Amino acid sequence: MSEKKIQPAKIEAVANLDKQFDGVQDYIFASYRGMTVDQLFTLRRQLRKEGADFKVVKNNFAKIVFKNRKADGIDGYLVGPTAVALARKDSGPVAKILVEYAKEVPTLEVKGGYIGGSAFNAKQVESFSKLPGRNELLSMLMSTMQAPTQNLVFVLNGVTTKLVRTVQAVAEKKAVGE
Repeated sequence: MSEKKIQPAKIEAVANLDKQFDGVQDYIFASYRGMTVDQLFTLRRQLRKEGADFKVVKNNFAKIVFKNRKADGIDGYLVGPTAVALARKDSGPVAKILVEYAKEVPTLEVKGGYIGGSAFNAKQVESFSKLPGRNELLSMLMSTMQAPTQNLVFVLNGVTTKLVRTVQAVAEKKAVGE
């Protein structure tokens, strides 16, 4: 039987990639073949604004890292030239940027993603990108929670306004009648 020797440089490269993936919540995979350097630079700049990175990865190394992280169902996305968007915060805006940029630059192709512990295909990533982000959802929740209190304030304000008008009307009648 032959023993497979693993080169120390490859072990180091996998460890380095694993370190780059630390703190990352979600991953979105894309094919970047045919993109110009300027297009990649523009995309990376947009993603950085959302706290995300766009890294070109070696598929075999990425498969090892994801296997060690027990991320199943993504081997199909690690074929051909692959870049990974690393969403360190909210992945909704990151998916939105990638999907919108892919419409502008047809050479960028979203392959799929690993979001919330589940593998997503390209269609699912596109659908996910259309959902409101975390901040938008929190805003919607807060406005829903404030609605009953706000309605109570409007009712109480209406009662006091009506009471003040009634008192003023009575005072005017007395003043005219005297």
